[in-house]
Amino acid sequence: MERFRAAGEPVTSVDAKSKELIGNFAPKGKQWRPVGRPVETNTHDFPDKEVGKAVPCGVYDLAESTGWVSVGGSSDTAEFAVATIRRWWSEVGVLAYPEATTLLVPAESGGSNSSRGRLWKGSWPTSQKKLG
Repeated sequence: MERFRAAGEPVTSVDAKSKELIGNFAPKGKQWRPVGRPVETNTHDFPDKEVGKAVPCGVYDLAESTGWVSVGGSSDTAEFAVATIRRWWSEVGVLAYPEATTLLVPAESGGSNSSRGRLWKGSWPTSQKKLG
């Protein structure tokens, strides 16, 4: 990883987080409100079948110490992670690293994010410059 950073090549970390409910649900933790003015929320935290759930996926640029988060509804984290990296590259990476020839992406490698999975390998372009 240090070899890539020393050469000025981008090194990012990518991770998809657990699905989150979308809607007017009770906030976790404590919130101070004026007496008699509670925040109105749904009675139960059941998922709304029409709205679904949100899946956040983030790219962290280690050299710049900056992050990029995409929020989607896909349950396929490998495909969504690749789409997030591609979007980061086209919006940020190509500008921040115009001379880049490689991209190192250390990632958690479990479940559908497995580096051995066909979806991850099949979704990735063969040339770094084709990311955008």
